[in-house]
Amino acid sequence: MDHPALTAAQPGARDTATRLLGCPAPAKLNLFLHVVGRRADGYHLLQTAFRLLDWGDSLDFGLRTDGVIRRVNDVPGVEEDADLVVRAARLLQARTGTALGADVTVHKRLPMGGGIGGGSSDAATTLIALNRLWNTGLSRNALQGLGLQLGADVPVFVFGRDAFAEGVGEALQALDLPPAWYVVISPGVSVPTAEIFSAQDLTRNTPLIKMADFAASTTRNDLQPVACSRYPAVQDAIDWLSARAPAMMTGSGACVFAEVPSEAEADRIAKSCPPRWKAWVARSLARHPLYEWLE
Repeated sequence: MDHPALTAAQPGARDTATRLLGCPAPAKLNLFLHVVGRRADGYHLLQTAFRLLDWGDSLDFGLRTDGVIRRVNDVPGVEEDADLVVRAARLLQARTGTALGADVTVHKRLPMGGGIGGGSSDAATTLIALNRLWNTGLSRNALQGLGLQLGADVPVFVFGRDAFAEGVGEALQALDLPPAWYVVISPGVSVPTAEIFSAQDLTRNTPLIKMADFAASTTRNDLQPVACSRYPAVQDAIDWLSARAPAMMTGSGACVFAEVPSEAEADRIAKSCPPRWKAWVARSLARHPLYEWLE
């Protein structure tokens, strides 16, 4: 069991005027995920409820005056130029015309291909932190628009609150949810999002629901049956966790989660997790740790 909670009290502490250290990039859960249609351009129309967690990656940023943007550490399986962090920094640089650059260190805790927003959250934290470090002054809405160019899950992390989402995930309305504890399990496989969304057997016509009704509605993750049929470890993890608390998959997988009544119960379940998987205890996060950095 591991519980690398984010420390939100003093986000992005500065050791000098030219560095931002320990900028959190929280994970997210999809409390449900319905595919309600498909646009002419192939993008899927969704309804979902995003919940932020006090657990995730963190990033360090160092100011450069030569305009160069570098990821200074290795992230296994992700080439520097393909990293959403680097792409986010370059997009913000191009959008604002700043002559400044940055050295970025990414401290990964979130599993890739887990459906918990690792890369998207890292990208959002990059936009928020560099907007501050470079003093480029973009609003929250403007950064959400940039984030959507990087991926459908990026805007919610810039939005910075639990949210009911529609469209491709970019139409966000704040949700006020009671605090909760979760057990999250990574079953040791990486599930490519594109593979799941392109599957012929994916349900694409789930009826629309209203935000006010979602907690009382019958909801599910439409991507879960597709992921489980292709990655049996995901189904195994759901079955194991469901014997202890109602469990489901988040996003396009592979991580699964269950809400539990207390931290003690979450710890008990996580400590009993089979060693072939990795389990975390996480608490809900009312607002992104960097929320106050934007208007």
